[in-house]
Amino acid sequence: MPGKSRNVTNRKIFVLDTNVLIHDPTSMFRFEEHDIFLPIMTLEELDNHKKGMSELARNARQVSRALDAMLAFTGAIDEGIALDKPSMGQATGRLIFQTEAIPIDLPPALPTTKHDNHILAVVIHLQNNNPGQEVILVSKDINMRIKARALGLQAEDYFSDHVLEDTDLLYGGCRELSANFWDKHGRGMESWTADGKTCYRIQGPLCPELLLNEFIYLEGENGTTEFAAIVKEIAGKKAVLETLTDYTHPKHAVWGIHARNREQGFALNLLMNPNIDFVTLLGQAGTGKTLLTLAAGLNQVHEIRRYAEIIVTRVTVPVGEDIGFLPGSEEEKMTPWMGALEDNLEVLCRPEETSGGGIGHYGGEWSKAATHDLIKSRIKIKSLNFMRGRTFLKKFLIIDEAQNLTPKQMKTLITRAGPGTKVVCLGNIAQIDTPYLTEGSSGLTYVVDRFKGWPHSGHITLQRGERSRLADHAAEVL
Repeated sequence: MPGKSRNVTNRKIFVLDTNVLIHDPTSMFRFEEHDIFLPIMTLEELDNHKKGMSELARNARQVSRALDAMLAFTGAIDEGIALDKPSMGQATGRLIFQTEAIPIDLPPALPTTKHDNHILAVVIHLQNNNPGQEVILVSKDINMRIKARALGLQAEDYFSDHVLEDTDLLYGGCRELSANFWDKHGRGMESWTADGKTCYRIQGPLCPELLLNEFIYLEGENGTTEFAAIVKEIAGKKAVLETLTDYTHPKHAVWGIHARNREQGFALNLLMNPNIDFVTLLGQAGTGKTLLTLAAGLNQVHEIRRYAEIIVTRVTVPVGEDIGFLPGSEEEKMTPWMGALEDNLEVLCRPEETSGGGIGHYGGEWSKAATHDLIKSRIKIKSLNFMRGRTFLKKFLIIDEAQNLTPKQMKTLITRAGPGTKVVCLGNIAQIDTPYLTEGSSGLTYVVDRFKGWPHSGHITLQRGERSRLADHAAEVL
């Protein structure tokens, strides 16, 4: 990918594969001073993908409209189209189209009927005819990049959409304090009580590093928590901390569920806070993301009546985005994808538990019947395909498997929120099923990074699995 230099003598030629344009329709404007070359096969593949209502088809049409707008105000295109005006100054290179037939100079083993091989032939031709410039193929297709390198060509992934190069640097939502924290920050401390919680105004070297709604804690012996609070205000080297509701205690149970570890307690503090409009929960399978969110949603819909209903949606990646082949209404089509929802609702709908933690004798059929009644009455299951143009008022919106959303799709969903709506995104960035998305470019990573520090959003990464000893052991050894 291009560097930060503006030296024209170092201008490179980037050949864009079709999947780059479809993945990010604005990718033509992300290469700064360097030139972009579009092979005729890239345009042909764009034409093949333009039909339909999927996100892929919409992006293909957006690219075609952008190209048409640039060509409308340009005469001859043999020398390329300057990108400074169309990109509003973001790019200063040229957009070059393939305007002549290029001889296919490929090894005999490679079939010339494949579009990918035609694009590779274009890269070889440009490399031979521009010995003073670097020619680089940019593709989201791993096999395409491997073939290019095998032919001695330069090839790179498209990195401009990556929020972070290393997801280990992703904001975790909480911070462990050092043992001498109060020695450095307790001098001149003020404290008061508001809404049943204690607030502390502290000052010290750590305060400028804190973020609004970040959790901080002091760990005691045997993994216990000596002190935990959330950052409510930051002003220079001063910060205001507010103590938390202890959701690990059964008396603070939410819809019969209490937190089993510190991070789950942090998550419930975010989910139950009416001043937090946007919550993101990351974690491996079994950390309790869906269970905690549904418990908080049911409590605030049925008991507190803060929200009118719960809306659940998720990406249907394994069989593609089109769910039309399934019979029934929109909700009936989405039902096969909501197995995790029903599993968690059965736990939340148990009328009685045995002392051993299992379902009592009123479980089974009663629990299943109550689950379906709840789904029909206050929980609506919606498909992502029909979210455009909608506005949700006083809803508790849950976006499950959010790691499979692109940043653009995530923006489309979050901007559906109207007054009084809370949006909760759940996901595990280690389990991405969408083609061409990585941990660094996932929409979930994108919103966690962009929303951190906003006064009305919160994030926590759940660490510990809470399913069973079998599941915990399997996670370790398999």
